[in-house]
Amino acid sequence: MKIITYAVIAIMSCIAFTSCDDTTDTIGNSLTDNMDMLEVTTDTFNVETRSIVADSVLSRSTTGYLGRIRDLETGNYITSDFMAQFSTLENYSFPEKDSIASLKDGEVIADSCSIRLFYTDYYGDSLATMNVTAYEMNEPMKEGVKYYSNFDPIAEGLIRSNGIKVNKTYTLTDLSVSEEDRADADSYTPNIKINLNKPYTDKNGVTYNNYGTYIMRKYYEDPSRFKNPYNFIHEVCPGFYFKTNDGLGSMAYITVSQLNVFFKYRNDSTYVGTASFSATEEVLQTANISNDKQNIADLANDNTCTYLKTPAGIFTEITLPIDEITANHSNDTINTAKITLTRINNDTHNEYSLSAPSTLLMIPKDSLYSFFENEDIPDYKKSFIATYSSSTNNYTFNNISGLITYMALEKAKGIAGDPNWTAKNPNWNKVVVIPISTTTVTVNNVESIVKVEHDMSLTSTRLVGGSANPNEPVKINVIYSKFNHK
Repeated sequence: MKIITYAVIAIMSCIAFTSCDDTTDTIGNSLTDNMDMLEVTTDTFNVETRSIVADSVLSRSTTGYLGRIRDLETGNYITSDFMAQFSTLENYSFPEKDSIASLKDGEVIADSCSIRLFYTDYYGDSLATMNVTAYEMNEPMKEGVKYYSNFDPIAEGLIRSNGIKVNKTYTLTDLSVSEEDRADADSYTPNIKINLNKPYTDKNGVTYNNYGTYIMRKYYEDPSRFKNPYNFIHEVCPGFYFKTNDGLGSMAYITVSQLNVFFKYRNDSTYVGTASFSATEEVLQTANISNDKQNIADLANDNTCTYLKTPAGIFTEITLPIDEITANHSNDTINTAKITLTRINNDTHNEYSLSAPSTLLMIPKDSLYSFFENEDIPDYKKSFIATYSSSTNNYTFNNISGLITYMALEKAKGIAGDPNWTAKNPNWNKVVVIPISTTTVTVNNVESIVKVEHDMSLTSTRLVGGSANPNEPVKINVIYSKFNHK
């Protein structure tokens, strides 16, 4: 243990040791007399870490993931399917019925209908041949229900048995579009197009020449069905499930799913009209993730390191040495407690190697599900964020002193009421490190996190740690202070 003693002026130096966290966490007495001598001490403790399998994670995102890939470093196969519901603008309206020029036997029809899955990023080979099936949902997935990444709408009976089922073979580079047109970013966004132009029979047994005609006639029968997203989802279109059937080598990050209906209408001249309904934050979108379970289990059992893998793969669990940190420090303030997780570089170097996650969340293990279900935001008291530094090749949680104090106090209160409290609460000193994605807003040049979700993109990294760690131990560095009354 190192001990450094300062005069009163050292109070300002001590403050400089702390992070930007504005909380003050103490064990025992508070700092009281600014005229006393301040004693600052430091100590370092080893930390235990291990990998834990994340069987599933809360799945609600504005991005859909579609495809199947193989992680070249670990051999793990990852498949992602997704479900999207489509939204309508408030009080949406088609043109007046008597202006529609697309008619058959005097009835309004759509000339064509399609779903486009627009993507702005992808992993893998854009020329890999893939196959997807679009399934019509029988009913909407319900608001207020927490859907996890292992939820399968087919297995749960949410697919309409005699509804739309359209197969589409595709490559992410659409070779039916000229290279010149694909290069024009202003007019072209890469997408997977699924046509819905075959005859369609609705739940009432009425048959239409295509799905778009069904949409249009539902509107003209009762425009209130398009009054808001809720009505549209529950009375017209419950949504579609997009399932990867075949192929290996690409994963598309679908940022916009769009249902388009095309028709002609007259207004002095004849025009081509388009009605578009998109998946937005107002409606539900979920991903169904499948990993190679045996491979994931084998990786988690590798005690020479720990893993972070997304989506819904592996997290790292940390056991914090709370008793060691607080022993003999009942009268001290814990100013900082810093822990650094060092990344182990990939053994393989390939253009398709998965990148490391960029942002990590540390929370108590018992909050693993509730944090995301409650839509919590990191408070830097019991939940913390660290970002990857390429210059140091690590993630640093600069000050988790509030968490140390919280856990110590929880144990003290628990044992006071029940001597067997620790046996009944085995996770009392454990935290989990989870890859996340965040949404931020900037107000008056101050950036704030407003949303935290599980990182559902493809990432993977190994960290120094594990019970058979061959490298330097993972450590937590603690700075204490107290006024030395003389």
